[in-house]
Amino acid sequence: MEESEFNKILDKYGNEIENEIEKCFKEKLRDAIYHEFIDRVYKSLEDYVLRKGKRLASCSTLLVYKGYTHRVDKELLKVCAGIELYRHSILIHDDLVDRDELRRGDKTFHRIFEDISTGFGESAGIFAGNILYSLSLDIIQNTKFERKLLSDSITFLNTDYRNVNESQILDVLFEYKKPDEAEWYQMASNRAASLFRATMLIGAILANAPDRDKEILMKAAENIGYAFDIQDDIIGTFAKEEEYGRSPTGDLLLYKKPLHVIYTLKNAPEDVVNDMRDMIKANDFDGVRDIIRDYGLEQAKKKSREHAKNAIALIEKTAMSIEIKNFFKEFISYVSESLDWYK
Repeated sequence: MEESEFNKILDKYGNEIENEIEKCFKEKLRDAIYHEFIDRVYKSLEDYVLRKGKRLASCSTLLVYKGYTHRVDKELLKVCAGIELYRHSILIHDDLVDRDELRRGDKTFHRIFEDISTGFGESAGIFAGNILYSLSLDIIQNTKFERKLLSDSITFLNTDYRNVNESQILDVLFEYKKPDEAEWYQMASNRAASLFRATMLIGAILANAPDRDKEILMKAAENIGYAFDIQDDIIGTFAKEEEYGRSPTGDLLLYKKPLHVIYTLKNAPEDVVNDMRDMIKANDFDGVRDIIRDYGLEQAKKKSREHAKNAIALIEKTAMSIEIKNFFKEFISYVSESLDWYK
């Protein structure tokens, strides 16, 4: 499967999910007209959610479901729209905590309202993220799937929401301490790994997949999440802004500790570590990247590739259709191979 084919699949189903999201907001906007500013908030949320992206979270749900049922139906698309709103509720809060200014080439949500004041924009971001989370659950629980399947799905989503919030606390804590590899994995197990677990398992639950497959998918999703997290953090350090859609090196400015930085801090001599800290303060990110290349980058890439390999082996063991297994295997391979772009 070529990259263009890979993108075609995501684009095809991403467009269908976006159409469902538009229907959702059309309904909610009717309820928001009681106050002109609340109307503005909902219109801003719609614009934010519909900015072009890969829709990996919702497409994971859709494709796992299709892998067992061999179909994509209207009720599933509603669930996927809910998953996408859920994902963006997390992104709004994530951008706020990380003080990011751009998301997919446009303002982060809290910056949309900075014309009133910075503080107001930040407050609006908190509440708007909560609104999206509420909307996501509302959409999912009002679909026509069996109540037991919906209850199990929402339980997974709620668990993931708690996990993600716990991981965010640890991620911020790491700005003030020096975590080791084991502690990073404790944090990361509740970040992308948890998101992929929830979204893939919801697809399996709604499809009435075999219990054995659900266990396999849990492990596969965790490995996908680790591989993806490590790759995404490397992109955040080494990509150009036009590739990343927002300013790279932001994590370094906040003294965050992605795995490649943890390895660098562990492997580099003390004087080099001190030099790196001075470079960050001086915004000398080319120098910081050089140090990471020497002491942590390849080790982190190796870990990401190990997780990708494990995920592919696990996906192969499931009873999903060959078409969907091939999609996930190619997606995982793409994540792994893209590491070679950053040297």
